[in-house]
Amino acid sequence: MGDVDAATGSEEATGEDGDVCVLVPALDEAETIGRVIDEMHEQGYGNVLVIDGGSSDGTVEVAREHGARVEQQSGSGKGQAIREALSMIEAEFVLMLDGDGTYRAADADAMLEPLRAGRAEHVIGNRFADMESDAMPRMNQFGNRLINRAFAFIHGRDLVDITSGYRAFTRESVGRFRLSATGFGIETELAVECVKHDAGTEIVPLTYRSRPEGSDTNLRPVRDGGIILITLYRLAKTNNPLFYFGSVGVLSILFGTGIGIYVGVEWFTQSVSHEVLAVVAGVSLLFGLQLLMFGVLSDMLLSLHREQLHRIERSD
Repeated sequence: MGDVDAATGSEEATGEDGDVCVLVPALDEAETIGRVIDEMHEQGYGNVLVIDGGSSDGTVEVAREHGARVEQQSGSGKGQAIREALSMIEAEFVLMLDGDGTYRAADADAMLEPLRAGRAEHVIGNRFADMESDAMPRMNQFGNRLINRAFAFIHGRDLVDITSGYRAFTRESVGRFRLSATGFGIETELAVECVKHDAGTEIVPLTYRSRPEGSDTNLRPVRDGGIILITLYRLAKTNNPLFYFGSVGVLSILFGTGIGIYVGVEWFTQSVSHEVLAVVAGVSLLFGLQLLMFGVLSDMLLSLHREQLHRIERSD
């Protein structure tokens, strides 16, 4: 799969940063991909892997001309590209960033420092620490903050900017993760897996730049934001089952209670009997209570499972 640019001469990076692979998922980024690769080379990171999602604008040719290793993904979507690329990487550390030129190679050392120091297994770049005025539309900023607050509420950790595309992590830690997202939900899935596996995670402030003129975004805010929120909820099933089952249970109880109140008011004030609605209210209440009980039991089992895993890790 894919080809290695003859100009590189090798798939391995040389020098002190040979333990780092720079991973760049790309789709139609011909306007910016060359700059991204050049900036990484200038910072001393020679092992750059571009995983291309079927670009039609010359992205592949530009990336090869600038000395990157280029692979074509077999499927489609950013998540699928990243999962496929991870199986090709042998370096100890992975530095991942988008190919749109919004992230600075100058922040690479700061992103990798917590990994090299052994303080963390996963590093997330915080775009909100230093964001250029026109780097992100207001609607996108609102959506990102909503997603981050939802993540903190559902999964119990505030990771500040879970949809950031600038990340650094150890290849060993990601090997423990179960990743299945195909699209832009991959960053959210990585954040959830960090919490789920108790992987040491550090947030690093960085500069987020505006997209260069002539470069178009592949992000569709409404659709992709909805996918991310659905991913957050779906992954709560194994990381916070009390919320996953309890939220539906509470909604069912509220629905049944509302119907029950209506039936009661009609009976006492108008002497009108609503047998069918009364049955619906009763079923909704029972269903909601059962889901709440199931959520509590699942949460207890998950806590015991995590405690057992910690004991096994400590014994090792």
